[in-house]
Amino acid sequence: MSRNAAFSPPPDARAYRLRTARGEFAVVDSPVADGAAPRGVVVMLPGFTGSKEDFTLLHRPLGARGYRTVAVDGRGQYESDGPEHDEAVYARPELARDVLVQVAALGTRVHLVGHSLGGQIARSAVLLDQAPFVSLTLMSSGPARISESQRQRVKLLRDGLDTMTMAQVWEVMQTMGPPEEAGAPAPAHGPADPERLRERWLGTRPAQLLATGHQLCTEPDRVAELAALALPCHVLSGTYDDTWPVPLLDEMALRLDARRTVVTGAEHSPNTDRPLPTARALADFWDDHPASPLPHAP
Repeated sequence: MSRNAAFSPPPDARAYRLRTARGEFAVVDSPVADGAAPRGVVVMLPGFTGSKEDFTLLHRPLGARGYRTVAVDGRGQYESDGPEHDEAVYARPELARDVLVQVAALGTRVHLVGHSLGGQIARSAVLLDQAPFVSLTLMSSGPARISESQRQRVKLLRDGLDTMTMAQVWEVMQTMGPPEEAGAPAPAHGPADPERLRERWLGTRPAQLLATGHQLCTEPDRVAELAALALPCHVLSGTYDDTWPVPLLDEMALRLDARRTVVTGAEHSPNTDRPLPTARALADFWDDHPASPLPHAP
C-alpha cells in the first residue's frame, strides 16, 4: 500500500463502474489531454492493500503524452464489490480472468501495468491470453514470492484478521507500517489524507487480503513462461525495495529481455514517490511499442 495515494482524480477523469461479463469494477478513467495525439490505452492494476488511487498522479502526465489511462480496483479492493469471507473467488486464475474481461469491456488492446501484487496478477492474465495486450509493465513486482521479511509481515496480518476487526487491524498497522513497505525508510512526507487511506482499508474485503496475501507468499517463478510469449516487457522499480530486492528485479529483466528502469529516489511505489519520472519512463516505453487493433472475430 502506498501511504501517499492521492484520492482526488484529475478534473477531466471519470470515476465509474466498468460493466463486464464478470461484474462491475470501480475505475478511474482519464482521457488523452486536449491537443495531444492519441497513442493508446493503458490499464493499471494496484498492489496489495492498494487501490486505483495509487495511480492518480500518473493520469495527467500520461494523458499529456497521448495515453488514456484506466486505473482499476480489483475484485474486493476498495470500491469494487466482492464477498467478505469467500477466499475462493480471489484465487489467482479468477483475478486474472477479471483483468481479461475488464480489457474486453474497454474494447481495445491495451498496455498493461501492474504494481507489486498487481504485477503478478497482470502476468497471470497475459499468460492466460496474450492477444488483448500490447505490452506488460511490471512495477516493483518480482519473479516469485515476496521476501522473507515481508512474508512475516503478511503472516502477522493474516493472524490479526483471524482475531480482530478490520478497524482494529488498521490501528495496529499504523504502528508497524503497511506490509509491503515494512523495512523501507519512511517517506519524506506523510499521507495526503489519512482518513481516506483508512476508508480504503475498511472498504477492502478481508477474504481478498487473506487470499492475495497467501499468493504473495507462495507465488512460483513464472518468468520463463512469460519470456516465451515474446510480449514487450518493462521492469520498473525504485532504487530501494524490500519486497523484492532490486538486484532480483534486475535479474528478472535480463531473463525477460525487458526494458529496465530504476526511478531514482523512489522506493516500492515509484508511481506515488516519483510520479513524473515514472510517467516519462512508462510513456517512453509505450511509444516504442504502438498498439495495433484487436483482430476481428470471424
